[in-house]
Amino acid sequence: MNTTIDLVVSPQQAADDQLLRDIIRKQYDGTFSKDHHWQVLKRSIDARQRAIKINLRLLILAPQQPAMPWFNPRQWQPVSDDKRAVVIGAGPAGLFAALQLIEKGIKPIVVERGKDVQARRRDLAAIHKEHIVNPDSNYCFGEGGAGTYSDGKLYTRSTKRGDVRRILETLVEFGASEAILQEAHPHIGTNKLPKIIAAIRNKVIELGGEVHFNSKLTDLVIENKCITKALINGCTEIKANAFILATGHSARDIFHLLSDKKIAIEFKPFALGVRAEHPQQIIDSVQYHCDDRGPYLPPAAYNLVHQAKLKSVYSFCMCPGGIIAPCATGHEEVVTNGWSPSKRNNPWANSGIVVPVDWDDVKPFHQHGELAGLAFQSQVEKLCWEAAGKTQRVPAQRMIDFVEGRLSSSLPDCSYQPGLVSARLDQILPPYIVKTLQEGFVAFGKKMRGYYTNEAVLVAPESRTSSPIRIPRNIETLAHTEISNLFPCGEGAGYAGGIVSAAIDGEKVADKLAELLLA
Repeated sequence: MNTTIDLVVSPQQAADDQLLRDIIRKQYDGTFSKDHHWQVLKRSIDARQRAIKINLRLLILAPQQPAMPWFNPRQWQPVSDDKRAVVIGAGPAGLFAALQLIEKGIKPIVVERGKDVQARRRDLAAIHKEHIVNPDSNYCFGEGGAGTYSDGKLYTRSTKRGDVRRILETLVEFGASEAILQEAHPHIGTNKLPKIIAAIRNKVIELGGEVHFNSKLTDLVIENKCITKALINGCTEIKANAFILATGHSARDIFHLLSDKKIAIEFKPFALGVRAEHPQQIIDSVQYHCDDRGPYLPPAAYNLVHQAKLKSVYSFCMCPGGIIAPCATGHEEVVTNGWSPSKRNNPWANSGIVVPVDWDDVKPFHQHGELAGLAFQSQVEKLCWEAAGKTQRVPAQRMIDFVEGRLSSSLPDCSYQPGLVSARLDQILPPYIVKTLQEGFVAFGKKMRGYYTNEAVLVAPESRTSSPIRIPRNIETLAHTEISNLFPCGEGAGYAGGIVSAAIDGEKVADKLAELLLA
């Protein structure tokens, strides 16, 4: 009979099957034979004490008992053309919405302004090497959305929003490692996500759906508070029974389109700050209480928050063994974000360190109405672009120099490939954000001895933490509060904050849309 047990072991024991077998045998009081085996169900690291421990939940399997299946694969049937829904955007919200529509028997027509996941690579290389930003194909736009080339972290606190496990299982079904079902903080990695995204797209097409790239939404035709057709690239009309809007948090032209069409949108609080990069060895030594983490522990991460005098300040999208990426979507702006490959084996650790931005904080931009947050965000990105010489280099400053208000005479090596320009960030960023960040870094140094150091470099801005806009929707139907067949979803609509939560929201919206069409 199979049995589940929980163990607390050292990192070396967790990595060595023979050592682990000896521990299990002792726990079984000698009844665990050499023919028994096990399956790891859950794995997490406990680094609170000097002696690091690994928490394991194991399923003990009887001799010759095959490993238990992780899940039952989802069942899809080909769809007809009877009921059609246009999905605008091929990020996680849009792709998972498309899969869910197929499961409900509705044909999805996915339109994506950017390129397919492989073709995007050339445009990313152009940003790094030539400082050229393609406004429709970059780190934010294109098949897979922002998460595809910006890390692939799958950890979410949004368990109340829906079935996280279902999303992870679907990713495994399309090629992700089963390890994401075991780890407390699952992560796929930018190097592995593209194949998974391509597999999802191919399944959508195989089952009767459509996927169109280089297809930008430019207008919506509305009659009697209902969308009758969408205009793509200014000329192609697409008609459907319903429309899912899953365009991501950086689709500023879509926010302007909705505003111009008098379709209700709202200001939404977001956060803005800098991205801090340390040598990974510093973070390892602080978190693991040693000079060398050894071969059995992964690069260490951190999660920090401090309530400063003016505002809170917190870490966001922490990337151990990672890279800082240029994530601008327009020509006169710079934007930073972070990502890690699956092995997280780069020599740096980076994280956004950000401060909340509320309605009162964007008062100078209130003339822009609901777009005030977007205007504030845009101005900061343009000021940073100008400070870096109007290129995709970024203004940068050593951490202690930033807190003490002096220009850094030199800058450390950094993972940001387009390059750095030494600048006074306190003279570029809004004053309340500067003061809060300065207080926060000192406080973080007290919480993590060694964190507050001039070996760390700050680059600006970290400005695309979430959408500065919320597109309101009916609580019951999830359709827009004014347009009965428009279904806003995901990060761009203000209802998600990462790959998993966006995928969950895409599925939820598809379910509600199906109820409407199949009623």
